[in-house]
Amino acid sequence: MKKIVTSTLVLISFFAFSQQKTKIESKSFSTKGKTVMVYTTAENSDLRISNTDNLKFSELKQPTERQICVFVNPQKTFQTFLGIGGAITDASAEVFAKLPLDKQQELLNAYYSKDKGIGYSLMRTNIHSCDFSSDSYTYIKEGDKTLNTFNIDHDRQFRIPLIKKAIAVAGGKITLFASPWSPPAFMKTNKNMLQGGTLLAEFYQPWAKYYTKFIKAYEKEGIPIWGISIENEPMATQKWESCVYTAEEERDFLKNHLGPVMKNAGYGDKKIIVWDHNRDLMNQQANVIFSDPEAAKYAWGMGFHWYETWAGGEPMFDNVGKVHEAFPTKNLMFTEGCVEKFDASKYQLWANGVRYGTSMIHDFNNGTVGWTDWNILLDQNGGPNHVGNFCFAPIHADTRTNELIYTPSYYYIGHFSKFIRPNAKRVSTTVSRSSLISTSFINSNGKMVTVVMNQSKEKVLYNLCIGTQATEISILPNAIQTLVY
Repeated sequence: MKKIVTSTLVLISFFAFSQQKTKIESKSFSTKGKTVMVYTTAENSDLRISNTDNLKFSELKQPTERQICVFVNPQKTFQTFLGIGGAITDASAEVFAKLPLDKQQELLNAYYSKDKGIGYSLMRTNIHSCDFSSDSYTYIKEGDKTLNTFNIDHDRQFRIPLIKKAIAVAGGKITLFASPWSPPAFMKTNKNMLQGGTLLAEFYQPWAKYYTKFIKAYEKEGIPIWGISIENEPMATQKWESCVYTAEEERDFLKNHLGPVMKNAGYGDKKIIVWDHNRDLMNQQANVIFSDPEAAKYAWGMGFHWYETWAGGEPMFDNVGKVHEAFPTKNLMFTEGCVEKFDASKYQLWANGVRYGTSMIHDFNNGTVGWTDWNILLDQNGGPNHVGNFCFAPIHADTRTNELIYTPSYYYIGHFSKFIRPNAKRVSTTVSRSSLISTSFINSNGKMVTVVMNQSKEKVLYNLCIGTQATEISILPNAIQTLVY
């Protein structure tokens, strides 16, 4: 996909996501006169979100068993789409700052421009340090129980400038949420931001106020905060910043401290995301928190990651759907995922992109409203990272040569983020063969978007079927397609 360097100056404004039903009369959707624009990314080819076909619908009253079909029913709609994006961490911002201006603009366009790139509309950032920071730090002096020394000077060097530029290129409309990895060391049982530990009961209230201090400071910089998650990966003791909460501890912190503190500070409209960890234990966390009315009233929904496969086995996609089934009024958002164990020889490993596409289709089909990748940019070492936890990003920068390296993951994400826009509605979609997986959304402008992945090593000929209308489409092996019509 060709990237053209431009410079755009826009006002930064808050994009308020609403769950209210979009003004889409899906039952009136008609295929008459519509062209199906087919965009393809395929292994062993130069196709990267490339327009490979422009097709028309024709009559197909009854498909046969020999015909492979993707069935889309526009009359059946589900969750409202919030957005797709990635995290601007300290690491991403530090790498970005090392690039020459033309490469900086290329990176911004690649992610945040709808025309020149893949149109990110969702963003995550860290509240003080995480593993993808060059060092461990907080916004207060150690031991400051009153938070009087709170300031975000650290973030003004790299992270805040990048966030502002990204929002500008996105047209001033982006949804930003923030997550802490650990409270300050003195607030924890182990007196260390790293290596897990738990939040001491005497600091529940000051720590709750810390979130409001962060929101106020960032919004004073002109960066609107849509929401926060309570804790990144609350059941993981990591060698980097981490803090453990049981489900009951997270519930009680939310209902007795964070929720009331946010409300009393005038931030009752900010969204609070619980869990923010893997799919494996998400149902138990949901049962404990969402079944408590006093806690649930403060929770917008649940965030989840994909690292449950670290011990082997398959992704637990069904767990997402089970939470949605049990608590349909609570939102689900994928808040972090990346390909771990960085190896520069695997920049173009196709399976990395396939992992993204597979997860996004299944997560959306299980009720997820938004999907957030991890670091938007890392260097040629998969960092910087102050504890050596080096990983992949969709785009890497070789800071020795100033080259930007686009991986298959970038294009797979783009098949969704470029075409499915905030406030779209997911539409009923099924496939007749396991070689294909698919999801569909209808945008608020009436445009339908269907994403299809070919999981097989063979070329597949399939029909996109809407009622008694269909069009025949060819998809290459290990390929992903977006159909816009």
